[in-house]
Amino acid sequence: MSSVAGDLLEDGLLDELIRLKDEGLYRVCRLIEGEQLPRVKIDGRPTIMLSSNNYLGLATHPRLKEAAKEAIDRYGCGAGASRLIAGTMELHQQLEERIARFKGTEAALVFNSGYTANLGLIATLAGEGDTVFSDELNHASIVDGCRLSKAEVRVYPHKDISALKSVLSHSTGGGRRLIATDSVFSMDGDVAPLAEIVSLAKRYGATVIVDEAHATGVLGKDGRGVASLLGIEDAIDIQMGTLSKALGCFGAYVAGSRHLVELLVNKCRAFIFTTALPPSVIASALAAFDIVESEPWRREALNANAAYLRKGLRELGYDILNDETHIIPVLIGDATRTVMLSKKLLDRGVFACGIRPPTVPEGKSRLRVTVMATHTREDLDEALEAFAAAGD
Repeated sequence: MSSVAGDLLEDGLLDELIRLKDEGLYRVCRLIEGEQLPRVKIDGRPTIMLSSNNYLGLATHPRLKEAAKEAIDRYGCGAGASRLIAGTMELHQQLEERIARFKGTEAALVFNSGYTANLGLIATLAGEGDTVFSDELNHASIVDGCRLSKAEVRVYPHKDISALKSVLSHSTGGGRRLIATDSVFSMDGDVAPLAEIVSLAKRYGATVIVDEAHATGVLGKDGRGVASLLGIEDAIDIQMGTLSKALGCFGAYVAGSRHLVELLVNKCRAFIFTTALPPSVIASALAAFDIVESEPWRREALNANAAYLRKGLRELGYDILNDETHIIPVLIGDATRTVMLSKKLLDRGVFACGIRPPTVPEGKSRLRVTVMATHTREDLDEALEAFAAAGD
């Protein structure tokens, strides 16, 4: 028998779900059958995938699969404990040393996801009396880390260096100052003005935290990110990146000074109070870094595919917000129209996910289109034909 309180809860949940549907904001998990390839099966039908973060196609790479299998045979399926209890294996240490070399930092620390890395990092470094300066389009993990930290949070307009300078100059707090920004913004695909941010940080005594989640493996020398692309790695205090996008695995890292990593190990709740990543994931990530550095053709193919698809979409009259990266935002505006266009494309064998509030601001709903290095021109031409038909 249900309780009165339980009935009230269910009624409230149902009302909220009805409201989400009425506003075109209701979401479902789309079931993908099989591997994360350029063409997948959705509802039993072959479909061109234009919404995956598997940018370089590494999620299905034979070397990553083999590394994971060998790790299972040698170490088992799970880590068995949190890192500070008994969950740190030699593979974890090897991966952290590998990441530090890749990023050119003293040390690195592996986290279970990009979300927990940013959440835990910011909440550990900032608290009452401190100030965090955050771009208005930063990822939700940065936003939530700021909220959790209890620091004063100053949000500046997207990529607006003049506004950032103003809030820095007018900030009177005496505590720690952190500037947090994505390097490649996940929903707009544009690149942060990192050189200018670093210059302001030096002038106003702030620490710079850069989220390289969507740049790792893709941009810069050997895929080392935007900081590498701009030649300012040594000027970035703290770099976060993920293993789950271009690297095709799972998890994330924070790279910086040895003292930073020691502090996170001792105080970061998002690191301390969770079971360590399993050895199969760690082993596949190690293999992924080797491939990223040894197969530059994947980055070249990704960039060529992105340029080709952007050009085709523009010629069809779609509003593409920028030409900077492999993330191609097709701006629609209205949430309901965005869902309808996504459905029309799916009916024509193309999956391009609709992004709506609260992920993006009201009136800025869009299709977040992404390409892979492993898409063929035939894939992209078929996709463009579907966009042409769906847009009529």
